Amino acid sequence: MPQRIPSTEREFTRLVAPCGLFCGGCLAFAGGPIRSHARALADLLGPNFAAYAERLSAMDPALCEYPQFARVLEFLARGTCRGCREGGCLLGNCGVRACALERGVNVCGLCPDFPCENPGLPEALLEGWRKNGERIRDNGPAAFLELVRSRPRYP
Repeated sequence: MPQRIPSTEREFTRLVAPCGLFCGGCLAFAGGPIRSHARALADLLGPNFAAYAERLSAMDPALCEYPQFARVLEFLARGTCRGCREGGCLLGNCGVRACALERGVNVCGLCPDFPCENPGLPEALLEGWRKNGERIRDNGPAAFLELVRSRPRYP
C-alpha cells in the first residue's frame, strides 16, 4: 500500500516551491487568493461596469481610470500558474526543483547540504531563499506555511 502523505504536507508541497518561495500567494497562482479575489471583484462589477464608471467619473475622477484598472483586474483574475512543482516556475532556467528531486528532499531547507554554494537562483532571490530555508529547517514546514499565509505576499 502506498504511503499516505499527511494533508498538511500535501498542502505545503502544493503551495511552496522547493526553494521556499510561497507560490500560493503569487499573483499568477491559479489556486491563490489574489486570483480568486480578483475573479470575485470582476464578477461583482460585471461586464457592463465600464459604462457606469464613465458616467460616474464626473462624481469621482478616479473612475476615468477604470479601463486601465479593468485590464489589470483581468490579468489578476486569469492566474494560470500551478506552481513550480507542476512545471510553472517563472524563472524558466531554475535548477532548484531538479536538485530537490535528485536529493530526495521536499524543500531546500530540509536538505543536509543547505545552504549550498550555488542554488542556481538570481541574486535578487538568494536572501529570501536563505531566510525561508532557515525558517523551514528550524520550525518545520507546517509552521512556515502558517507564517507565509499570515503576511502579505508582496510586503
